[in-house]
Amino acid sequence: MAVTKIYIVYYSLHGHVETMAREVLRGANAVPDVEVTLWQVPETLPEKILEKVKAVPRPDDVAEIRPEQLAEADGFMFGFPSRFGVMASQVMTFFDNTHDLRTTRALAGKPAGIFWSIGFHGGGQELTALTAVTQLAHHGMIFVPVGYTFGKSMYEMGEVKGGSPYGSVTYAADGSREPTELEIQQANYHGKYFAGIAKKLKNRSTTA
Repeated sequence: MAVTKIYIVYYSLHGHVETMAREVLRGANAVPDVEVTLWQVPETLPEKILEKVKAVPRPDDVAEIRPEQLAEADGFMFGFPSRFGVMASQVMTFFDNTHDLRTTRALAGKPAGIFWSIGFHGGGQELTALTAVTQLAHHGMIFVPVGYTFGKSMYEMGEVKGGSPYGSVTYAADGSREPTELEIQQANYHGKYFAGIAKKLKNRSTTA
């Protein structure tokens, strides 16, 4: 059976999305015959601004990805903080640099999922997903939402919990809140669920 190569590509300012990305990685790695790689997009903010917003140090064990490297993978999970209902500008800039991939349709037909962080209650749980999907659509990628497959935990009302049918979410508040155990569990499940879908699509394409 052919190996399905999945890239988890993320940007994290205060560490919340990184925590989610590593859990998505663990979940995806639980699926046999799947090879998963964690990547981060380049930073665009100057060091002075990063110091003012108290950004956490970028991890040394996660390499920065170049746009053209996306063509190597069979599927993608993109993670980012939400900024006024859209993905962070660092990720927008990364997608802006994928023009050559779009014109050559290099990513068309490949599955993609998303996960993100938001500050507070509001439209970020859905609006961020709806605006992010436009990037996938322009490449012809297949958006794979998690739906309500996470089960009864999707309806949890006893605690503050991020997450929607569109993907895994964590609340960051003012940056001091960490992903909860339930949010981490959903991220893990999301990674495993997406990897299973990507694997099915890869196997069908190789046997068609």
